[in-house]
Amino acid sequence: MARTTARDAENPDYARGGADAPNPVWFKPVMFGFMLVGLIWIIVYYVSASTLPIASIGPWNIMVGFGIMFIGFLMTTRWR
Repeated sequence: MARTTARDAENPDYARGGADAPNPVWFKPVMFGFMLVGLIWIIVYYVSASTLPIASIGPWNIMVGFGIMFIGFLMTTRWR
């Protein structure tokens, strides 16, 4: 049987890992990692004269980079 502390009594969601629980340790590095990888993807596309990272998709590389960054920005809405 688990013990109930004063903090748990005030906020039952904390003990269950609910809405007010803090993020896991990996959350912030992954969030910023997605944003940086997306930015680097776009920079590499522009600097390489459109031959990298994936030459066959051409200008869609910009959308791929923004998509990766968007995942990171979506994660910011869950950051506590």
